[in-house]
Amino acid sequence: MGLSEQIQDEAVRANIAADCAKLIDKQVAAKGGLAGMAMKTAYSVIKGIGAGYIPGAINRLLPDACKALDPMWKEGAETGDPVKYLSEHSDRTADSILSVTDARIQTTNNGVVSATYKKLRKSVKNDVEAAVPDLAQIISSYAV
Repeated sequence: MGLSEQIQDEAVRANIAADCAKLIDKQVAAKGGLAGMAMKTAYSVIKGIGAGYIPGAINRLLPDACKALDPMWKEGAETGDPVKYLSEHSDRTADSILSVTDARIQTTNNGVVSATYKKLRKSVKNDVEAAVPDLAQIISSYAV
């Protein structure tokens, strides 16, 4: 069974989304310098859309993100540790995740979200790579 099939339950997806939102909050809070200030400002604008916007957006992206990660998760499972595998291949994992967000941003009707994403997209890959070990652990804790 692929990763995308393992997260079909709405409650499971909601829990993953909530945990991922906390991970993002933690990562953004830890950013420093001018780039960190820009990231914090942009993130607060997105969070200002609504209290549940970030977890909701993650929940909406999760099925496609898991489909994109399915091949890597399977490769990792075959080695015996998908969390370690995704972490060791964080560059490829980040590219898979960002391919989903890149595709989704092309169809959004929210100008604020689209403009903010496009401003930060070039710099965000390193942040996604840095989050891969924690993200993989979150997914693993809910995968059957």
